[in-house]
This record gives sequence, C-alpha cells and structure tokens, in this order.
Amino acid sequence: MNKKITLLLLLIAFSFQSMSAQNAIKSVIEPLKNERWWGGLVALGNQMPFINLGMQDMSRNNLNNQVVPFMLSSEGRYIWSENPFRFEVKDGQLVIYSDTEKLEPVVAGKTLKDAHLAASAKHFPPSGNIPEPVFFSLPQYNTWIELMYNQNQDDIMNYAHKVVENGFPQGVFMVDDNWQKYYGNFDFKPEKFPDAKAMTDELHRMGFKVMLWVAPYVSADSPEFRILEQKGYLLKDKKGNAAIVRWWNGYSACYDATNPEAMEYLKQQLRANQQKYGIDGFKFDGGDVAYMTGEYAFHDANANVNTFMEKWAEIGLSFPYNELRASWKLGGQALVQRLGDKDYSWRANQLLIPDMTAAGLLGHYYTCPDMIGGGQYGAFLGVKTFDEELIVRSCQVHALMPMMQFSVAPWRILSRENAAICAQYARLHQQMGDYILSLAKHAAETGEPIVRHMEYQFPHQGFVECKDQFMLGDKYLVAPMTTSGTARTVVLPKGTWKDDRGKVFRGPKTVTLDVPLERLPYFEKVK
Repeated sequence: MNKKITLLLLLIAFSFQSMSAQNAIKSVIEPLKNERWWGGLVALGNQMPFINLGMQDMSRNNLNNQVVPFMLSSEGRYIWSENPFRFEVKDGQLVIYSDTEKLEPVVAGKTLKDAHLAASAKHFPPSGNIPEPVFFSLPQYNTWIELMYNQNQDDIMNYAHKVVENGFPQGVFMVDDNWQKYYGNFDFKPEKFPDAKAMTDELHRMGFKVMLWVAPYVSADSPEFRILEQKGYLLKDKKGNAAIVRWWNGYSACYDATNPEAMEYLKQQLRANQQKYGIDGFKFDGGDVAYMTGEYAFHDANANVNTFMEKWAEIGLSFPYNELRASWKLGGQALVQRLGDKDYSWRANQLLIPDMTAAGLLGHYYTCPDMIGGGQYGAFLGVKTFDEELIVRSCQVHALMPMMQFSVAPWRILSRENAAICAQYARLHQQMGDYILSLAKHAAETGEPIVRHMEYQFPHQGFVECKDQFMLGDKYLVAPMTTSGTARTVVLPKGTWKDDRGKVFRGPKTVTLDVPLERLPYFEKVK
C-alpha cells in the first residue's frame, strides 16, 4: 500500500479515536499506593501490569486474541462493564472512555487474587464444566506450519506417523485451513483427500483425536452462499444485502452469528461432517472484531461487532473438542482458547508466560500458548537453518502449561538429540496430566486460574513485574529459559522448595541455576 495512503488511514483512525474519546463518558482511576493494573486484552499480557499504554478500543481491535471488559489491580480493585470501552494508562493512571456508563472501581479486597475471584464470582462464574480431558494430558499436533495452505492426505498421514516414530505421545490432531472445497462447504477437497474417512479412521487407530479448522466465512458465488442467502443466515450490510468481509484470506460472505437459526444450521452442517468423516471436533477460527470494519445490520438488532465475536465463540460450547483464538467475554466457560499466532523468535518466546497469566486473570483458564516455535507462518518462510535452541526452549515453556501444541515438526528441523529433548518434554506433560487435569477441574468450580501470575499466588512479595516464571496451580513454580543461554536466576517466595534435580531451597531466596539445553527448571512447594 502507498505510504501516503497508509499514513492517511492512520491519521483518520487516530482522529476517530480522539473524537470518540471526547464524546464518551470519561472515568479517571487514580492509582492507590503501589497499585498496578492488568486486563482488557489477552494479547497485551506482556505489557501488564501497565505503566503507560496508548489508547485501546475493544470494539475495533482484539489484537488477534480474546477481549474481556475487565480490569483488575494488585491492590484488590476491579472494573467490569457489559459493554466494550476504550482505555489508556498514563504513568499508572487508568483512564476509561465508555459510551454507556461511568465506570468506577469495585473494592474486592487487597490483592490481585481478591480482585480476580470477586469479579469471577459475579461476572464470569465458572461453569462447572471443562473441555475434553485429553487436552490437558496429551500434546496437540497442528498441520499449519508444516503444510500451510497445502493440506493433503498424504502429508497429514506422514506427519502423524512421524509423531509416533519419534516417540511423541499421540493426542489431538488438528487439520488446519484449506482442507475444504471452499469456505462454507464442509467436504474435503477430493483432489487432495482421495479417502478422507480412511484417513480419519487411521488417525483414530493410531490413538489421535481429529479436529478440523473452520471459520464463519462463506465463499461468495457458491451453492452454500446462495442457500444461506435465501435462508437469511448471512450477515447483512445496512442496505440488506449480504455483507462482504475482508479477512486475512480475502473477501467472503459470513454467517450472522447473532442469528440463532443460522448458528443451529451451521451446527447441523458440522455434525453432518462429523458423522460422514468421523471428526471429533473443530478449531473455530476468525470472528475477530478487527475484521468487522463495515456497517452491519445484525439479525439481533441490539448486537454489535463484539456480540458477533461472542456468539461465534459460543458455538464451541456445542462441541467438547473445540479451540478458539478470538472471543468476547466468555470467561469460565468450557472453551479451549489459544494465544494468537506468535513469531518464530526469542522475543515471541518471552511473550508466552505474561500472555498466559493474563489469559488466566481474564477468566480463560483452559488456554494453549500458541504453537511451539511460533504459529505465524510468515516468520517461517525462507528459513533454511533453524535456531534449535529456540525451538527446544519454546517446547519447554509449553511443557508445564495447561496444553502444548506442536506444529513445525521437531523431527524435521532439529538434530536427533534435540528432537528427543522435545519428545521428553511432551512425555513430561503427559506425566503431569493428572495434576493439570485436577487444576482444570478446580478452575471449573472455583475460578482459580491453572497458570497463575506470581503476584496472584504470592501477593505483595515483589512479584508484580515478574514475567519469566509462573505458578502451575499452587504446587509448582516453573522457570523456563525464555532467552538464549544456559543460566538464569529464579526468585523463590517464602516456603520450602525442591527443584527438578531434587535440591531443596528455603525461600525467600534468589538462586542462580545452571540450565543446559535439556533442563527445564521447576520447583515443587513442599512446605
């Protein structure tokens, strides 16, 4: 795009935000002593707690991830709204602009944990249900980085067989985008999948559960488009015509997720796909408010683009094997959420822990930290020699998260020795599966996150800025290598801790550890 046009669009967007802020109801939240704020957008986790943050508009950009109209502080206060708002932070001062109400903080207690649990109980109570247990106890495998838009039966089966041959546990297997004839149709491309049912049957015999990528978009000028348009199930523009949405793969019509009949019809199509091909569930992609840039006449006259994103994500509740990347609200629900696509880089590796702790604080307890090594396919294009240390360290970050997902194949890009290290940590995840599953069940009853910020678990002990270690429940402190190297410091809270090599430490204490490539440091709280 021409640089002048790009600059003009940025200026227009900035002007729009400025005018919106001027016309909105402004709430200025002065910080208490030592108070810091988290919240709003999961993708900003790496900037939390905020000191200075430019204007964020929940109704215009979800930053490729989940959005929740919820802010919470280290001093036990929180803010909740049922509607999207804009916010910025200036030297710790939180400023909120709402089109509907004056927003004031609720005093829930004195800690980050107090704020989270009070807000959860009132605004996003845990449902009592969790996604399928296999998500927590076994790795996931996604074909995206290896195959990208060339999804096909031969390469998919080769990938699956390599999983087994290289000693990785079989878990959930996801076939990503471009398996369909076209968007809105739920049959496999016959030229790429000569016998899709035989493929899924073989994957099941090998011990995998099988999921397919889907999105709300519908290829225009297709039989499905004409059927859906006739039924009134497509999103409409203000003139009453089928709206065309520009998303990352081009221009498409779109299901109107605010229409219950349309969503029920879509569920019927997906269930027919399950019955025909033996599919266990679906990865529900898209629906981002960032792509909803037009003026729409939703079926629900009271809906907005955030409602659309919420209703699209809710479809996952009808399929126990589900995965979402974008949603509005829906904390505490039995949905598998995933962090947005990360680059193949050390910087991206450093984002995983703070983004995951943010997801937990915002109510998305059952979250997968993207794909090991990164899920942004553009970052892999043209790479001839991979940074093997980065891939192994990324795998170790994932190993003691609620879920771990492979996409780029370790056995293809790593030495035999380093691929074996990745398999070792996939098996560690499997070994810890019962404990992680117990945390998921606990979250479903109490609203306590599985992955916990150190400040959440150990308030007012100096962990507000901690972004490279986390608590897995209340038992394990996990301190992976997020940067290149073979040594790191770990800050242990009060108590007695036993590390992964059996050495015992008494906290509070800062320790320096030797971390060769094959080591993932973690500490069990024994007293």
